[in-house]
Amino acid sequence: MLEALHHLGVKAALQGLREDRFTSEALTRDCLTHITRLDPKIEAWAWLKSEAALETARAADQHRHAGKQGALLGVPVAIKDIVDVRGVPTRMGSPVFENNIPSTSARVVRRWEEAGAVLLGKTVTAELAYFSPGKTRNPWNPAHTPGGSSSGSAAAVAARFVPAALGTQTNGSVIRPAAFCGVVGYKPSAGLISRSGILKFSQTLDQVGVFTRGVADAAVVASALIGHTPDDTDSLSDFALVPQDLDPKPLFQPPRLAAVRSPAWHLADAEQQENFLQSIATLRRAGTVVEAAVLPEAFQRAHDVHRTIMHYEGARTFATLQEQHRDSLSAEINRLIDDGAQITETDYYAALESRTRLQGELGDFLRRYDALLTLPARGEAPATLEHTGDPVFCTLWTLCGVPALTIPSGLGAHGMPLGLQLVGSYLQDARLLQVALWCEQAIGFRGNPPEL
Repeated sequence: MLEALHHLGVKAALQGLREDRFTSEALTRDCLTHITRLDPKIEAWAWLKSEAALETARAADQHRHAGKQGALLGVPVAIKDIVDVRGVPTRMGSPVFENNIPSTSARVVRRWEEAGAVLLGKTVTAELAYFSPGKTRNPWNPAHTPGGSSSGSAAAVAARFVPAALGTQTNGSVIRPAAFCGVVGYKPSAGLISRSGILKFSQTLDQVGVFTRGVADAAVVASALIGHTPDDTDSLSDFALVPQDLDPKPLFQPPRLAAVRSPAWHLADAEQQENFLQSIATLRRAGTVVEAAVLPEAFQRAHDVHRTIMHYEGARTFATLQEQHRDSLSAEINRLIDDGAQITETDYYAALESRTRLQGELGDFLRRYDALLTLPARGEAPATLEHTGDPVFCTLWTLCGVPALTIPSGLGAHGMPLGLQLVGSYLQDARLLQVALWCEQAIGFRGNPPEL
């Protein structure tokens, strides 16, 4: 049984630990053994804390035997390498930060530590959480990108290195790599999870998300992260608004979904479009009410709104960095900073106003449905390691700050995963997770990377 422990998801691992069928040390050691065997092909890790992780696991076993509780007590996790962990390098995918060792951990890290999670290490990110890829390869086929910028986190979960990992999304950096790697990616409503101690790219758009291998696991992991932090100005402080229990209970009746092709539909591969239509048919056979719907006309311009905000804020975030280290930055990040510096304050504030209107229109649109159904990516992960794919199918939902989640829905012509994205109303995360659990069970995809 020990050799299969690394295959366990979060809830299965928690149950086994609570029933004393194995220890956290055994689970962690098995994950590390699996990493030693397979990671030379995947390269998901920027920093691996093997001995420290085993010590934490042994401490978790002692705490459990002493009767102490923890939402993730003894479960191995991984953190994207733009998130500060005390005493561990946070290199952010850039040689500029080679010797950057934080003295304090990010709030999300401390929350997971308080929940009893075992941190195995830091996962690879694209440079400064943008487009220039890191070294990680897709576990389904190492010739294909795992997506980005949370490439290492998605790959680590798909490869069974850890049952859960943390990522971030400013455009499509949770949903897209999750879809490419055939796992669940969940980006909660903006403001639910603190960004304190995490690289700031865009104050308006940056959001934290999680990777797991099932919807219920995503709910458990994200629940341990939610909470107000005073030094994150956009962290929600109104306790009444913040969902306290994300654990998705089974629905008593089928959900009502809006099937939205979005303004980017024509960019999707034919097989991704066909998989979307087949998934809708499968959901309808399961009793789901799925209606074809069209977003309000204003969303035709939403991608430009997102670009203006992201480039304007990113340029000002990284301006000093570019002044000091331009030659050490990639052409992609230099281009973003240069382009963003040309955006005027007038255009920027107009984009922010447009974003507010779009949020309102999306809220009105979603009142008729339990969730919105759409694509997470153009199709299979591209057969390249030179770029991380197109985030265009994630942009609208990141812009509006609404919860989004992707589940695997099949395989494409090259044997790579395809996905389905679900989008919910702002702060209706618990409902979205219920709907996602229903859809996950109805679609029933159970594929694994070939090495596994």
